[in-house]
Amino acid sequence: PARRFRPEGTRREVPPLPRPQPRTWPRPGGAGGRGLRGTGARSAAAVPAFRLPALQTWALPSDTVVLNARFLGPHPQARPRHPSLPCEALAWASAQIHCQFHASESRVALPPPDSSQPDVQPESQTVLLPHRGERGQCILSTPPKILFCDLRLDPGESKSYSYSEVLPVEGPPSFRGQSVKYVYKLTIGCQRVNSPITLLRVPLRVLVLTGLQDVRFPQDEAVAPSSPFLEEDEGGKKDSWLTELAGERLMAATSCRSLHLYNISDGRGKVGTFGIFKSVYRLGEDVVGTLNLGEGTVACLQFSVSLQTEERVQPEYQRRRGAGGAPSVSHITHARHQESCLHTTRTSFSLPIPLSSTPGFCTAIVSLKWRLHFEFVTSREPGLVLLPPVEQPEPATWTGPEQVPVDTFSWDLPIKVLPTSPTLASYAAPGPSTSTITI
Repeated sequence: PARRFRPEGTRREVPPLPRPQPRTWPRPGGAGGRGLRGTGARSAAAVPAFRLPALQTWALPSDTVVLNARFLGPHPQARPRHPSLPCEALAWASAQIHCQFHASESRVALPPPDSSQPDVQPESQTVLLPHRGERGQCILSTPPKILFCDLRLDPGESKSYSYSEVLPVEGPPSFRGQSVKYVYKLTIGCQRVNSPITLLRVPLRVLVLTGLQDVRFPQDEAVAPSSPFLEEDEGGKKDSWLTELAGERLMAATSCRSLHLYNISDGRGKVGTFGIFKSVYRLGEDVVGTLNLGEGTVACLQFSVSLQTEERVQPEYQRRRGAGGAPSVSHITHARHQESCLHTTRTSFSLPIPLSSTPGFCTAIVSLKWRLHFEFVTSREPGLVLLPPVEQPEPATWTGPEQVPVDTFSWDLPIKVLPTSPTLASYAAPGPSTSTITI
């Protein structure tokens, strides 16, 4: 039907310390072993600080997450006041990367979880469970690696350990949508003697570039002279080759330019012609398009174009609407351009793709696609002219019509968005990559 158009934080209370008693061995105290209670004073506990480089945000078969863990002993000022203060004893510490999956119950119908493997860890065990206490399911994890065993630190002493792990490529990218969430975390577990396990979770952003799982490393390379006294790193050579191959494929897919023209029309005739130079983009690029309205036979009063992502739940996991389920398709607008275009012959727009967004992907449960969503407002009157006459026999006052009968219609153009280079992706990482926890 026609309508009328008018142009226009929580703080934790620390319990009081006990009165000093002579010849009392410092024992762990506080909830979760977060402090020490000793002879008349409270000494500092071991403080591990974990640092992640900002460039490790792009997942490829060659991407390696590097972590530097520094463990600090009690504060040295506690030693002069208490000469009998013992050294800090840490039983073990290990690290592991895992991907946590969470689905909305109102949108996704998942099969019941397997109850044969409960997510419970007795205090007497020292097994690292990185997803303990988190919502959802752990769908992917790397083998745990031990950082140390039986570490003793004197007051003021510190020791550093390095951890590196290659990110798996069979998992989904990091994504926080309306229906599902895929969250990657690097978990560090540490346990003091006679204390519960303390976990530190560092979130990671993973962008997956598909198509590299079946790539084989070339074996017919030119034979170069090598020194028998130098050790050749075949793994590093393969990782470097895969990284270069991924960059070349990404550049080749997004650098091809060819003008694509689309005729836009409604039920009464042609509105205009839309032109775009490519349909494959990277994160951080601008989607540039042109709109030619001079060739149309239907007057266009206003148009808007939105850069959107479409999150769609796969049919076998969709929840029925009659059972109180939410819609299985959701759209998020990342950029929008609106313009009043009456008597406009040619115009253009530019929509930036955010670096913090997720490229298109598809899993067994959900798919994410990118598109350009157009909305046009056209006049129902043929040959609409809202300009005053050029020549008038005598002076007169001219005003445009207050109301114009219009129609609206929409059009969607799918595009493809791929990951970007690690350097550009790191610009979207907020703040420093250092985390600290007190054991």
